[in-house]
Amino acid sequence: MLGLDLDFARARRFMRDGQLTPNGVTDPLLLDAMSEIPRENFLPEAMRERAYADAQVQLGAGRAVLSPMVLARLLQMALPQPGERALVLAAGTGYGAAVLARMGLQVTAIESDPTLAATARHALDFSLTENRPEVHAGDPRLGAPAGAPFRLILIEGMVEEVPNGLFSQLGEGGRLVTIRHEAGSVGRGVLLRRAGGAVSESVGLDAAAPLLAEFAPAPGFVL
Repeated sequence: MLGLDLDFARARRFMRDGQLTPNGVTDPLLLDAMSEIPRENFLPEAMRERAYADAQVQLGAGRAVLSPMVLARLLQMALPQPGERALVLAAGTGYGAAVLARMGLQVTAIESDPTLAATARHALDFSLTENRPEVHAGDPRLGAPAGAPFRLILIEGMVEEVPNGLFSQLGEGGRLVTIRHEAGSVGRGVLLRRAGGAVSESVGLDAAAPLLAEFAPAPGFVL
């Protein structure tokens, strides 16, 4: 067991030095968090040997643990700051929530699949000694209005649209990051910022992620 733990620790360093920093991830808090959070705890046991590969890991139920590089660059777009309140939607097994919490944010996570939500709570118990995210089973499309406003919202997957109601849960200057579905199977990381009652957009990396069914457009009325 000790040897296996040491291998995972070494793999985290290789992930940082071989995947993250060469791809423009420079935020020291983010690099430290991803170097310390045991990503293997958030994967099914049979897939833990793939924990630090440069690839997403499918979880079923339309969820995946995003690849380390995609998650890191997406979060870096949002400039997370210690002490901020963050909301993670479609949180899966909780890895993105864990990274933000390790960076010092106060995190609420929403996952629609009760089994994945329970897995996230278990993984977080074994991965963080303090400042653990609150994980709730619920509809990620609705966010967490009772806890608003948030300074940062992460939708952990690919969306076709961002519901307008989520922008009302962002405080002034709040940021929302996700991967937007574009033509074919291409996804693009986007940063949406609320300021002065308006929402501005910045576009970042190309990214692969599962298309989240909860964030598909509502079907229109057809005669």
